[in-house]
Amino acid sequence: MSALLTDLYELTMAAGFVAAGKHRDTATFELFARRLPPNRNYLVAAGLAQAIEYLSTLRFTDEEIGYLRGLPQFALAPQEFFSLLAALRFTGDVFAVPEGTPVFPGEPLLTVRAPLVEAQIVETYLLATISFQTMIASKAARLTAAAQGCGVIEFGTRRAHSPAAGTLAARAAYIGGCLGSSNTEAGFRFGIPVYGTAAHSWVQSFPREEDAFRALQALLGASTVHLIDTYNTHEGARCAARVGAPLWGVRIDSGDLLALSREVRAILDAAGLPTAKIMVSGDLTEGRVRELAAANAPIDALGVGTDLATSGDAPNLGAVYKLVEIKSSGERRHTFKRSAEKATLPGAKQVFRYADRDVIGCSWECIGCDESPSVQALLRPVMLQGAIVNSLPSAEEARVRAASAIAALPETVRSLDPAPEASYPVTISPALRELEEGTRV
Repeated sequence: MSALLTDLYELTMAAGFVAAGKHRDTATFELFARRLPPNRNYLVAAGLAQAIEYLSTLRFTDEEIGYLRGLPQFALAPQEFFSLLAALRFTGDVFAVPEGTPVFPGEPLLTVRAPLVEAQIVETYLLATISFQTMIASKAARLTAAAQGCGVIEFGTRRAHSPAAGTLAARAAYIGGCLGSSNTEAGFRFGIPVYGTAAHSWVQSFPREEDAFRALQALLGASTVHLIDTYNTHEGARCAARVGAPLWGVRIDSGDLLALSREVRAILDAAGLPTAKIMVSGDLTEGRVRELAAANAPIDALGVGTDLATSGDAPNLGAVYKLVEIKSSGERRHTFKRSAEKATLPGAKQVFRYADRDVIGCSWECIGCDESPSVQALLRPVMLQGAIVNSLPSAEEARVRAASAIAALPETVRSLDPAPEASYPVTISPALRELEEGTRV
């Protein structure tokens, strides 16, 4: 991926750091969400694998540097800046919360400590990949909870904001609890189960619906899913019943899904196909999924596209990447913001998780180590001096982590309804408060 996948001001600051002689300073940045999006009681961390891949391969080509030289913003930039870009590699440290971990506002998902230019230039990409995938994984967790045990399949690539976004949305949705995706590239790249058989065009391309069903069954055997609402859903169900086994089941993509699923279930059962499953799709939303589950609709799988791949009810996360420490000429200075509604805490931090609460403390603290063997320090080393030191979990492993960690949250936090404010307290350690007060004097 191109090193130019960043905002221009990251590069103008980098040139300024070189001109000011600050490029040898060591900076510590933290990436976190200031607040939860609407209808969210927690977030599910995702996107770290792509962040580390980006940092590991960060390079500026001669052509990219030539482009920057031609921009008026760099007319006065020192030659040393362009020489630095030519040799630039990420040589810093990264500490991160493992993918699939539930997180809350103010808690760092990722900490970068590196030479100032390196740490600054990567801001845009890190925010984009972690914010997007965390947003989608969090939405998937809600959808799977709303489905109450019915499997959810991600169907959203064709409605995503780009094909690349669709592939990463499929990955994040799987981490958040979906069974898999319709996106074949996601299956290839990330080992995600893929689903899909045929569209309405398949049925329309044959002179008779039954011809289409028989041809599909000859190709797919027990994996066959007949799309039965091209013309008339009831007649489509009867046609699928006549064709009979082997098949996985049928899919309904339009109409009153509750009523139709019940009527189609009756048709399949009467034809001696009680094990044939029913999948529904068609602009499903979290609210509609919740309604179908509450009505005990005889549905075995739900294909959710737009609402999942775009996180329809909360389409942005608003994460930030803030400087918290800088070390210059051997002297460390803690940094912070005081601005209204955007204040930050100084110093590198750690998140300590208990069974019923989190404590955000200074990175050097070991809160609860002596009093509770179950306390976890969430941020773990991933890269040190530019080298990966701990293998990253697969999407499957992150999915398992998410399921276990979400299940351990209090019921009020797992609820689809807004949680009372004190349901899962996140507090600041006394040492961090002391650092904050001392820094702001």
